[in-house]
Amino acid sequence: MLDQPLHFSPYLRSVIWGGERIAPYKGIVTDRKSIGESWEISAVPGHVSVVDRGPFSGRSLTELIEIYGAQLTGKHNFKKFGSTFPLLIKIIDARDDLSVQVHPDDDLAGIRHNCPGKTEMWHIIDTVPGSRIYTGLKEKISPDDYERMVADNTIMDVVDSYESKPGDSFFLPAGRIHSIGGGNMLAEIQQTSDITYRIYDFDRRDKDGNPRQLHISDARDAIDYRVFPTYKTEPSGSVLADCAHFVVRRYEIHFGDGQLVLPRDRESFTIVMCLDGEVIVEYSFGDDASVTGELRIERGDTWLFPATLRRICVYGTGKILSVQA
Repeated sequence: MLDQPLHFSPYLRSVIWGGERIAPYKGIVTDRKSIGESWEISAVPGHVSVVDRGPFSGRSLTELIEIYGAQLTGKHNFKKFGSTFPLLIKIIDARDDLSVQVHPDDDLAGIRHNCPGKTEMWHIIDTVPGSRIYTGLKEKISPDDYERMVADNTIMDVVDSYESKPGDSFFLPAGRIHSIGGGNMLAEIQQTSDITYRIYDFDRRDKDGNPRQLHISDARDAIDYRVFPTYKTEPSGSVLADCAHFVVRRYEIHFGDGQLVLPRDRESFTIVMCLDGEVIVEYSFGDDASVTGELRIERGDTWLFPATLRRICVYGTGKILSVQA
């Protein structure tokens, strides 16, 4: 039986808009600059996560799913996704505004790219004064309006935006126009997909002076043109997002409050991300729920607990996200 939580070596990605906060946040010493993303858990081809601690060190996430199957991901997930892990977990640090973009849904991505679409959510970890999140349409436009507004650089006039602060969350179903504004560092939970249609990039140039590729025509059919009253998530208790692809909860834990038992309302693996502080996690795999292991999770750490888990208890002082698929 698979009875070990898994920790993976993060993939640090330097990008044109990246900042300098991820490495110190995670306690990593590196000469890398402009690190915009840390892929904490990934099954994206070419960037599949590899275990970096414990008895499974050196094994890839895909290898472990092929060996242990539903023991790792859960019966439903294994039946649906096979050896592909269904979620991609990132930490993002935006020094500058990201491009305005949209992701296709499962149907469109399946037709065009033979892969899943991308529904995602953001939870803000840190900001600088004036940081904003851009998401959704604030007035009704047509597909023709969209192409005209991209062409004349007025598309941002109809994209809604919010001043962001630590603790804010935004749910981004496939089809919703969005951009991370400069100054935001956040946790991103998304479907395993790297399909992005870039709509607008503020006339930004790469290091060679060339504009980045846009996908204006592809995005036209992917955009959800509906207008909603708000695009900022109001938590329901601890729940930040609950959709077909994932459920994400946030907890603030204080020493002396006793143990917090994490819900397991999906027959799934559980991911624990420590956003701040330090917590102790006790876990059990036996049917009698007796403690079989314990580990310390510090700020910036992400751990994957297999579906064979029966119980996860957390205590200490810190802020965590728990994620199930």
